[in-house]
Amino acid sequence: MTPKVKGFTAGSIAAASYGLNPLFALPLYKEGLSVDSVLFYRYAFAIGMMAVMLRVQKVDMRVRRREWPLLAVYGLLFSASSLFLFLSYNYMDAGIASTILFMYPVMVALIMAVFFHEKASALTWVCIALAVGGVSLLTKTSDGSTVSLLGITFVLLSSLSYAIYIVGVNRSSIARMPSAKLTFYALCFGILIYITRTRALTELQVPHTVIGWTCAVCLALFPTIISLVTMTISIRNIGSTSAAILGALEPITALVVGTLVFGEHLTPRLCVGIVLVLLAVTLLIAGKKIYYFLKGKRLKSP
Repeated sequence: MTPKVKGFTAGSIAAASYGLNPLFALPLYKEGLSVDSVLFYRYAFAIGMMAVMLRVQKVDMRVRRREWPLLAVYGLLFSASSLFLFLSYNYMDAGIASTILFMYPVMVALIMAVFFHEKASALTWVCIALAVGGVSLLTKTSDGSTVSLLGITFVLLSSLSYAIYIVGVNRSSIARMPSAKLTFYALCFGILIYITRTRALTELQVPHTVIGWTCAVCLALFPTIISLVTMTISIRNIGSTSAAILGALEPITALVVGTLVFGEHLTPRLCVGIVLVLLAVTLLIAGKKIYYFLKGKRLKSP
């Protein structure tokens, strides 16, 4: 297998794995588990799996004193993103929520332009407009009613929290920390939210069935561990831009799961909205590469 094929394969697996969040979370909701209980199990099992993985890889887990506060803040942001996303599942179709979540690169661009005075190109503003237009089309359900404003707010807060997490990590002293190590500590600090919200686990709800426990384990394994490992492999083989573009499979996977497994309905209006969001994010990520590619073509032409 060539590095390019390996990279695209791994990137596809990473994106599709993360898109399986609804497949394992919604059955736990049906068993009566709260969002906090579901996420506690996801984080707890993921911490255990990552600890084993890091031990096998013999990763140096030492952290400098000045890095601990940053890890704590970014861990809480990482966890807040999960919390808001999983809360949104209670108010809107999971596939639509996952599509809106995919706007986080657009929010990163806005944060960089507004707070760090990074010059935004005309293409960036076009992508932002496309994304906003796409989300506006997603505010109507399949029966024509308006999607819960609270649900949209939750998923936008999820996307914003993750965007802040990305910007913060990339512009801080822990930017060069190995991704697996960073994620492990983010999970360790992030789980504190669910320990607190379940009143030191005294209100933690337990799955009642084997299927429930299986979903809890799979929630940690697929959207967290497998997604992380394969994304790292993808970036190493094809670069961050191509790997990020493959991230479009995340909402597509969630949409397929929502439609085929949970009976969520797609209308032409919703499909147009989804396409606009995916197009906006893809152009935003690949814009420079496309520009230089086309420029190179023109320079070579007679």
